[in-house]
Amino acid sequence: MVSSPAPDQESEGKGDISCEKLVARFLTYGSQDDEGLIRRAFDVAFKAHAEQSRDNGDPYITHPLAVAMILARFRLDAQSICTALLHDTIEDTGVSHDDLKRQFGATVADLVDGVTKLTRLELQSDRTKQAENFRKLVLAMSKDIRVLLVKLADRLHNMRTLHFVERTDRRQRIARETLDIYAPLAERIGMDRVKTELQNLSFAQLEPEADSTIRTRLNYLRGQGADVIEDVRCELLRLCHEAGLKDVQVSGREKSPYSIWEKMQRRNVAFEQLSDIMAFRVVVDTRESCYAALGAVHAAYPMIAGRFKDYISTPKANGYQSLHTGVTLRSPRNQKIEVQIRTRPMHDVAENGVAAHWAYKEGTGVQEGGYGGLRRPRWVQDLLEILEASSAPDEFLENTKLELYQDQVFCFTPKGQLISLPRGATPVDFAYAVHSQIGDTCVGAKINGRLMPLRHELENGDQVEIMTARGGAPSPSWERFVVTGKARARIRRYVTQQQRQAALDSGRVALAKAFRQEGVDGAEKVIETTLKALKQSSLSDLYVAVGSNALTARDVVHAAYPELRRVQRVPRMLAGLPGVLGTAGPRLHAGGGNALGRKPSARAVPLVGLGSGVAVHYAACCHPLPGDRIVGVVATGKGVTIHTRNCQTLESFAATPERFLDVDWDYDAMARTGDGGAVRVGRISVVAENDASVLAGITNAISRCDAPMVNLKIVNRQLEYMEIIVDVEVRDLRHLSSVIAGLRAVSGITQADRARS
Repeated sequence: MVSSPAPDQESEGKGDISCEKLVARFLTYGSQDDEGLIRRAFDVAFKAHAEQSRDNGDPYITHPLAVAMILARFRLDAQSICTALLHDTIEDTGVSHDDLKRQFGATVADLVDGVTKLTRLELQSDRTKQAENFRKLVLAMSKDIRVLLVKLADRLHNMRTLHFVERTDRRQRIARETLDIYAPLAERIGMDRVKTELQNLSFAQLEPEADSTIRTRLNYLRGQGADVIEDVRCELLRLCHEAGLKDVQVSGREKSPYSIWEKMQRRNVAFEQLSDIMAFRVVVDTRESCYAALGAVHAAYPMIAGRFKDYISTPKANGYQSLHTGVTLRSPRNQKIEVQIRTRPMHDVAENGVAAHWAYKEGTGVQEGGYGGLRRPRWVQDLLEILEASSAPDEFLENTKLELYQDQVFCFTPKGQLISLPRGATPVDFAYAVHSQIGDTCVGAKINGRLMPLRHELENGDQVEIMTARGGAPSPSWERFVVTGKARARIRRYVTQQQRQAALDSGRVALAKAFRQEGVDGAEKVIETTLKALKQSSLSDLYVAVGSNALTARDVVHAAYPELRRVQRVPRMLAGLPGVLGTAGPRLHAGGGNALGRKPSARAVPLVGLGSGVAVHYAACCHPLPGDRIVGVVATGKGVTIHTRNCQTLESFAATPERFLDVDWDYDAMARTGDGGAVRVGRISVVAENDASVLAGITNAISRCDAPMVNLKIVNRQLEYMEIIVDVEVRDLRHLSSVIAGLRAVSGITQADRARS
């Protein structure tokens, strides 16, 4: 069987620790002006690693020499070759960054420094360290893609010699990391040969029995079907010649052991049930000839439905272009085969990816961002956005793996922009791929003109129109069906921010109440003095710690006023303040009771700033609660109505400022009685998925917070979401904040905030 060669797997440099072969290889495409630079780099590396050896006993210099040879086979520039030779010097020897900068220039020194930070990426420590190192890789390759090319060559040679590592667990950790991270990265930059070899080498370490079994079966079929493969190759060549195509090359190959095993796992079938382990590649001279060859193949053999893919008119994100089709041979035994058709430049890109595009000549922009005149790939930008959105290293690593593993579908915006997404992507993934802000405010989607659920899986060719709404926000439930790492990172970031804000608000209210109860100053300047003692980095972190119950409000008070730890304080009376009056409990409904039909509490409402016998009402527009800053508005014959100071209704009284009264809650009276008097109504606005189960979640969450629900109204219902107003009986603002925090944790709720109207 004829097959395209994998990257040379000979141990480059073994038995020969001079750089003559490397220089000779480089001079086949590079300039003689760079020969001296490469020889100097080799000399520095040779001296630096003189006392070191590899696991197999070879001098250590054989490793950087082999890495450099791999890059030379991909025809990379002299700076990349020097980086490969020097990539371990900063980490493992006494050579410094300044030494390299002085001898080889800033570019080589920075490249070596970038790779140095990444060479200990094996899973030899905890997962967090691995994730942190991978963050460095993303940042480094976003500035210069050659960092990734050197790292892939480094990992490829390490995998080729992995069998010399004695510890089985270490071999498997390295193989797992290679399969999870480096093979997908190689695929993303189009280096298919490197990806395939990394996958097969990793597979042999992780699943040795399966690898051995598949290779045995392949050897058997190779012996049984050698004549068939050659016959099919000759038949395809004849068909192309009859179609008028002259300069044609046809080669046959078999799928790699790892890809066969992956397909067996994905389809849950045995090896014998696979029908397309043979593939044939047709290489022609022009783009038009590709379609002519495709027509000849389809005219001769029945096409397998669903197996045709046109990656020429719609290339993959890594630049891959080819026509793929599956056909059934009439003999022998109706064998199914895959046929790939492409031009020679397309074939070069398919095999070597970014390396095929690399510019070596002067004036091609190699110095501009390290991309050889190429634009930074979109997926690299996506990884940077994931890095920005992920709050924890582990989360970044998980979301990155989602982003790297992709079998793509291609969809279009209404304006015709092409968006490539992984198989199984949804409109939410599409929205985030277009722009992060569109994803954050997405509330619905039209696919090919029809309104469809946000969890609908997109297919090739779909036109997707995203519907957004002002004030819309990601739903935590989206995380269950999105498949891109970018979408998941943004959703988690929003949820984390919401939870932090809820805890921050709750903590601020709790601290204000605690300081007032003790009768001491609770200004932020006072609270800031406690940060060091309580091991908090900022004031906001302290509020969050109190709101999430990591600290108690009393801990903070005692840290600010240590003398209070030793004195049992008696709640004090505020001297000279007017009497505490009030006649109204919760907001009254028709019939004289509250919304549950109960009579209001007979307890007095603890307010200060009012005269004796004044009737008090609480405004239904803002539902003021203890903890709010409030103001009283006098109405002739009706008493005083209490509003929050930020209530929009107050604007209507701007022309009569004499009606305003300066009032406040009597927190001392509340402390004295042990509660805040009668319960009050708090109003919450909720945006949730249009699902009956969400309503059950709302009622359960409110019940757990000991806040009886007095009213629930759906004010707006759409296909994907609904807006709900909920009235609950609470004691104060802190109690309401805990209810809101509980609602935000409910699956299916997108937004939960205090209603202001």
